[in-house]
Amino acid sequence: MRIGELSRLTGVSPRLLRYYEEQGLLTSDRIGRGHRRYADDAPVVVGHVRALLAAGLTTSVIREVLPCVQGPGPELEHCAAPTLSDQLRSLDARISTLQNARTALARLLATTERPT
Repeated sequence: MRIGELSRLTGVSPRLLRYYEEQGLLTSDRIGRGHRRYADDAPVVVGHVRALLAAGLTTSVIREVLPCVQGPGPELEHCAAPTLSDQLRSLDARISTLQNARTALARLLATTERPT
């Protein structure tokens, strides 16, 4: 299928589809005049990419775990577990840092509410 059809089927802009391809997340063949032609499973692959992006993964991490993705779900094989565990630990650490910053900011804000 061509990029326009893939865009219509997935709701992802052609520009973003080209970006996915540049990042190694999606592949195409070139046909006459350099037009892209995507495989029949491209909508499923784009769905996987979108689901992994929604989980907060970067394109480099997605490129690493994409071979471990199966089915339309997506369902991940065990080979993705180490990378996803690392990402989850990193996210937990960032959440903790943000919670600490929020607490500190709330304390500072509270000092502005004291009558003078």
